[in-house]
Amino acid sequence: MLRLALYQPDIPQNTGTMLRLAACLGVAVEIIEPAGFDVSDRHLRRSGLDYLDHVAITRHRSWAAFEAWRAEAGIRLVLATTAGALPYTLFAFAPGDCLMVGRESAGVPEAVHAAADARVVIPLKAGMRSLNVAVAAGMILGEAVRQTGGVAPG
Repeated sequence: MLRLALYQPDIPQNTGTMLRLAACLGVAVEIIEPAGFDVSDRHLRRSGLDYLDHVAITRHRSWAAFEAWRAEAGIRLVLATTAGALPYTLFAFAPGDCLMVGRESAGVPEAVHAAADARVVIPLKAGMRSLNVAVAAGMILGEAVRQTGGVAPG
């Protein structure tokens, strides 16, 4: 199963959008804390509406905890970053990949860049800095799902 990792998300509405996206695409979500808001089930339900019952969410108390879990599970980390070298459409996604997006306010620190197995970028028009994190996640996850067999209708 593909996974979407949210590195210390800042904005509950974006998190809710990405949880809904994951539910609709059949993708699990890893939330790496601390977040910029309360990520309790009550608060996630407000931002994720009734889609939360359709997505597997795992909360990791820290980057170190996430990395320990990932190493034990043998999961490849694909970082979506404006500093990526390879356009996401040219990357070969695999069914067990974990796509990570960074904080809306600051992206991810260098240690996360260094730990990533791959770094992909969404090519943008000259002069544009970045897309909304939920939009970027949607574009890249859509490609990953397409490459790995799509979503079963249901």
